[in-house]
Amino acid sequence: MIQIENTFFELGRTCSRNCLIICDRGAMDASACKRNSVVIFYIDADYNLFLVITKEKWEHIMKDNNWNNVELRDNRYNQIIHMVSAAKGAEEFYSIEDHSCRSEGVELARELDSNAAASWVGHPYFDVIDNSTDFEGKIRRMIGSVCHKIGIDTGDRLLKNARKLKFLVRGPLPNDSVFPPFQDFEVVHNYLQSNSPSQVRLRKRGQKGHYSYIHTVRRQNHPGGQVIEVKTQITHRDYINLLTQKDNSHFTIFKKRRCFIYNNQYFQLDIYQQPSHPRCKGLILLETYSALDEASLKETLPKFLNIEKEVTGSPDYSMFNLSLREDWKTSKKFCFYPRGPQDYGYDGDSNKINGLSNGFDCKKSLKMNGHADVKGKECNGKA
Repeated sequence: MIQIENTFFELGRTCSRNCLIICDRGAMDASACKRNSVVIFYIDADYNLFLVITKEKWEHIMKDNNWNNVELRDNRYNQIIHMVSAAKGAEEFYSIEDHSCRSEGVELARELDSNAAASWVGHPYFDVIDNSTDFEGKIRRMIGSVCHKIGIDTGDRLLKNARKLKFLVRGPLPNDSVFPPFQDFEVVHNYLQSNSPSQVRLRKRGQKGHYSYIHTVRRQNHPGGQVIEVKTQITHRDYINLLTQKDNSHFTIFKKRRCFIYNNQYFQLDIYQQPSHPRCKGLILLETYSALDEASLKETLPKFLNIEKEVTGSPDYSMFNLSLREDWKTSKKFCFYPRGPQDYGYDGDSNKINGLSNGFDCKKSLKMNGHADVKGKECNGKA
């Protein structure tokens, strides 16, 4: 699989046109088996044999090849999309009849689906497409997710009701055993010198001494009030060189990021750590991306967390403002982040969502389609 992928990745790098490479399954899928004594064979849609091995054999292969999860999972693919099996939420449409490459029943299909999703938890751009809509809607959400990641504007045609949401969580956090399977990462953010109103930042993200590096340019004042983020994966050398442009009016932000799946929703829990500005002490923010209506979304939120309120778009919880050295009351750099109807539930209620008070007003309106983490076209995508 890796040899085949490398061939196509190299073709993409040498192609004179914009190129998107879509992989039906990826390297981490082979680690999906959680059973200690079972070897599972998949046959994908193209009738390619796919092996899922035991955890012990997977770790042995990783060690023999000098692989690590950050390189194999986070750096190898620009985006991961997990299409939830019909066996989870659309059981009436799940069938093995007249299906030459599907033999597992509903329960085994659910188990395999959960294990496959868990093998990708922690990837920085991981989208879970569940069965909350009909199949056509599911496909549209998947296509829309890819389009937004590579910077193709689809307007309201695909992700009309999708939005990125942020919640304030009150600590202390419960014991790790209460969480579903998760991945923890060290995350370090630095803002670079830039011309206002654009924002430029560097992110270092990794675990066990292995890291990925992202350069982000946040551009405002686009037509319709949109805010566009262009994200580019860079090398460690580029990261070190760019750090010399650090904006000293901002503190470095240190976080522990916990990634997990709960109720078929992908969540990122950011736990701010020292040394950071004192205003970040004890701060915990939960983020997710969803097209669910208000009532359904409320049911998907982790019950084991003490979620205080929804703070999507609040300037008090923007990382740019949190990192400012100056006092917010006197700072001229304090940024008011606007928000728009895509950031609310279907009713567009600007004061309350999921029964949680926002507690702030914003000065402008903003159209935020999808993740707002659009990647620049200068990089060939691998999904």
